[in-house]
Amino acid sequence: MSVRVAMAEPPTTTPLAPAPPERDILLATKLHVPRPRPGFVPRPRLLDHLSKGAVSGLTLVCAPAGFGKTSMLAEWARCRPQPVAWLSLDLGDSDPARFWRYVAAALDRLRPGIASQVAGLLHGPQQPPLEAVLTVVVNELTGVAEEVVLVLDDYHLVEEPAVHGSLALLLERLPPQLRLVLASRTDPSLPLARLRAGGQLTEIRERDLRFTAEETAALLREATGLDLPAGTMAALETRTEGWVAGLQLAALSLQGHADPAGFVATFSGSHRFVLDYLTEEVLA
Repeated sequence: MSVRVAMAEPPTTTPLAPAPPERDILLATKLHVPRPRPGFVPRPRLLDHLSKGAVSGLTLVCAPAGFGKTSMLAEWARCRPQPVAWLSLDLGDSDPARFWRYVAAALDRLRPGIASQVAGLLHGPQQPPLEAVLTVVVNELTGVAEEVVLVLDDYHLVEEPAVHGSLALLLERLPPQLRLVLASRTDPSLPLARLRAGGQLTEIRERDLRFTAEETAALLREATGLDLPAGTMAALETRTEGWVAGLQLAALSLQGHADPAGFVATFSGSHRFVLDYLTEEVLA
């Protein structure tokens, strides 16, 4: 005789509806070209270098902290007759969806409509592949008549490989009207060797960003209001090796100093202002 055992049916549950996508508000100031700082010194030779690199798909401005990358690019953006799409990156922009929402918002100022299309894709019930987002960006910019420049400042803060991969894909399919400019403290994870070999890369490095004797004199004159002896300025340029932040910190210390030459002779990386800057901007 067989006995049937009635098994309890598992409780029925209603599947949870997917959580609505988080519509984080974009910070508008990240899309503004930074204002010039007090004591700013124009650098025409670097602006000329940037302008001559317009034929390249990618311009890379790469140097450690304190070499004036942002200030130089901001000056160039202000001097251009055509507007520039600007994005100041931060650590949160390593998220691919957030990164491309900000890129689209920056480009939207030059090509209205891109931001809404990209946001529509990223706020759907499922996240689309990044290639779909790139397709929207490329297709929209292909129809632009004038050159579009997109500046991504502080790109070294982006650590997500998916972002690097999507940007590399954009460079492969770059519309002829789009020029990409990256400022970074380190070389980005992009196919730089291939771009360099193909003549599609313009580079501005630490050696280019170091202040010349003329630029050093102009900075010190602007910051201190003094016409320092040529020997003093040359000594300071030598001791700082043209490092812009070092020169600015030295100029700050020189203000009201009774013995500028004596100060310059002892100025070094152990100066308190320099140590504070290195701690906050480099070691941190």
